[in-house]
Amino acid sequence: MKIYPIEAGNFKLDGGAMFGVVPKTIWHKTNPADENNLIDIAARCMLVEEGNRLILIDTGMGNKQSDKFFGYYSLWGDDSLDKSLAKYGFHRDDVTDVFLTHLHFDHSGGSVNWNKDKTGYEVAFKNATFWTNDNHWEWATQPNAREKASFLSENILPMQESGQLKFINRPDSDFGVSKEMDFGIFYVDGHTEKMMIPHLQYKDKTIVFCADLIPTAGHLPLPYVMGYDTRPLLTLPEKAKFLNTAAENNYYLWLEHDAHNQIITVEKTEKGIRLKEVFRCEDVLI
Repeated sequence: MKIYPIEAGNFKLDGGAMFGVVPKTIWHKTNPADENNLIDIAARCMLVEEGNRLILIDTGMGNKQSDKFFGYYSLWGDDSLDKSLAKYGFHRDDVTDVFLTHLHFDHSGGSVNWNKDKTGYEVAFKNATFWTNDNHWEWATQPNAREKASFLSENILPMQESGQLKFINRPDSDFGVSKEMDFGIFYVDGHTEKMMIPHLQYKDKTIVFCADLIPTAGHLPLPYVMGYDTRPLLTLPEKAKFLNTAAENNYYLWLEHDAHNQIITVEKTEKGIRLKEVFRCEDVLI
């Protein structure tokens, strides 16, 4: 197995929304905001090369939305999904599987592009199978009023219309090894219905793609829950269970949204689970 970081672009989000009830006087120490109260956010996807499969985990925002839409998110930097794939000698047509932790626009938007004449949409990975789970698909295609702005039909429905969409078979418990993906998946419901957190065994390490369960290193304390979470009181026990397991087993936590900390480990302290070490992807993936 080989793993590559795919930087799909950087943007900014409101710091208050990212930290919920936590005051700015506290969260700005780890995630400093600009004059508009916006903090730096990454879209750090993961590419897994295993045998004859090339699996992309999440796809970022993509580039098909309007300038007005992107203006809300203050895009910055010159990273892109295609540029990042090319850095490692790959093209999007090489991707065999696209695994989506959930279908919010900043995780799935890169899965679909405009067609050539911009009259409609087409999947961005023509040779890939797209993976989600049935519970989350139903949740995303029949969105509640709170999440409707995050579940954009143009990011989601073309995957089904292409015939390339498949569902992961979920276990009865909240964790199981997926036969379809051949890695472990932790299912959580606090952020959104049945978000999937991949656990990959890489050499002698367990690398966990944290998606929106732990968006940045600044979110380690249990009450630091995003305002975007639909069930914050479920996020609390989910985070507690996950972080205790991560500390006990020295998991390497791949932070999808942290623009400045790529991979971290955690440890138990008197104050709870806290940051232990920070790594660059290349240092862990040697």
